[in-house]
Amino acid sequence: MKRVLLTLGVLVQLASLNSFSQIKDQITTHNGVVQGVREPGSSILIFKGIPYAAPPVGPLRWKEPQPANNWKGIRKADHFGHNAMQKNIFGDMSFRSSGMSEDCLYLNVWTPTKTGKEKLPVLVYFYGGGLAAGDGSEPRYDGASMAKKGIVAVTINYRLGIFGFFSHPDLTKESPHHTSGNYGYLDQHAALEWVRDNIAAFGGDPAKVTIAGESAGSISVSVQMASPLSKELIAGAIGESGAAINPTLYPVPLEEAETHGTAFAEKMNANTLEALRAIPAEKLLDSVFSVATPYSSATIDGYLIPRSLPEIFEAGEQAKVPLLVGWNSAEVPFQAIMRAEAPTPDNYKKVLNQTFGDKAAGILELYPAGSEEETIRSATALASDRFIVYSTWKWADLQAKTSGQPVYRYVFSRIRPAMTPKMGNATPGLAGGVQKGNNAKPAPPKYPAVGASHASEIEYALGNLYSNKVYAWTADDNKVSATMLDYFANFIKTGNPNGNGLPEWQPILKDSKQIHYMDINVKSELKTDTYRARYLFLDKLYMK
Repeated sequence: MKRVLLTLGVLVQLASLNSFSQIKDQITTHNGVVQGVREPGSSILIFKGIPYAAPPVGPLRWKEPQPANNWKGIRKADHFGHNAMQKNIFGDMSFRSSGMSEDCLYLNVWTPTKTGKEKLPVLVYFYGGGLAAGDGSEPRYDGASMAKKGIVAVTINYRLGIFGFFSHPDLTKESPHHTSGNYGYLDQHAALEWVRDNIAAFGGDPAKVTIAGESAGSISVSVQMASPLSKELIAGAIGESGAAINPTLYPVPLEEAETHGTAFAEKMNANTLEALRAIPAEKLLDSVFSVATPYSSATIDGYLIPRSLPEIFEAGEQAKVPLLVGWNSAEVPFQAIMRAEAPTPDNYKKVLNQTFGDKAAGILELYPAGSEEETIRSATALASDRFIVYSTWKWADLQAKTSGQPVYRYVFSRIRPAMTPKMGNATPGLAGGVQKGNNAKPAPPKYPAVGASHASEIEYALGNLYSNKVYAWTADDNKVSATMLDYFANFIKTGNPNGNGLPEWQPILKDSKQIHYMDINVKSELKTDTYRARYLFLDKLYMK
């Protein structure tokens, strides 16, 4: 009898522990209870596919995100939601989503919480993809490594392309705010409101939210900082390559976007909003690409984006928060300038004259070409500056001047290692990734990379090298990732990336006599900016 009672006692204890584990894995949001899953081998709790807004389908297509529907009982958050409507544009994207759908407004949470009362710092990450592709389920954005640093990490989905950035006069008329075209950015804002209202239950502090993103995600960060709707919802910002400042994904006047939208509607023989909304999502997506209209430009609508970003930042009307921002050392290759021409000094000068006319001499002085090697480096730098570096520099420069907060600038210089043998002769993707080829041995590139390419820092920064099987990561890569992850995590926690064991990172302040940046590589070190003249030259070209 004693043995039976002892056995029963053990079973009761185990049942109690199991019940306690289930309770810990369930969190009550404003819309209902969600049941998360544990990351294998750790205590990190993951919630996948939580709706933060109503599905933007049917009559809600091209409307501001509406509140999410409530549910009864327990919603299992054990799988990612749908990814937004998009084409397979970039070769480096890999989704774990439930498939593609207009019903895409979901977010994911990774949390180390044990009590739900810790008030941990929060990271909200926006994916890149030119506002035309991407998904919060991509393994490179996984939040587990950040959660292990004591941070509640969130990734979100937002509408893309024509579904997220389509303007039309009739849409503007029906809008309560007399606007159209910024639905993808409004989705991001709605997700930030969800975080404000719900993240405490996941152990996060709604007053300590850092927003971050890469490429179009970084551009999104700059927009949310500038927006009067979102600027009070964030405590810090991280931008990796990109800002909504000329020449990349620059918001256009609402009237211009409406004209564009009217022309597209006419091509579709859709004379009313009802007719436009009745077009099947797949047909709408195909139609956009058939007329080569990406629809990824936001609008200066007087609501989400009241004026151009330079005007907002110049006036000091943006979120006055610490900013960590930077770019990669070779965002795009020299061919973006040289096209099919061989990178000789003579060809380079010819291309400059053809492209820039009377500005060519000034550009050649700043981006010189005395040899083939120097031509490749200068053409790479010029292509990268025009593509995305200048806009990122301008964002950092304006924030340092008018925010009263520190700006920490970096350049990521680590060139990814060789591909794993099983990848074969993979083809570079448009976003800096690869598409799988056959199993033949890859041919060595004719012109080796002179720096880190666009999007190549993501896995390093978020501690997710393990998720990318394309490259043969080395101990040096893991070292770079550990350094960058620590810098980012420290910044999210304190607004300052510095910490024990890391090279000291000096911020840029309004009265800084010298501009420093952190060169992130195997040996990360603080360097003095020697390229300001290049950015000032481009500033005169773009900020007329």
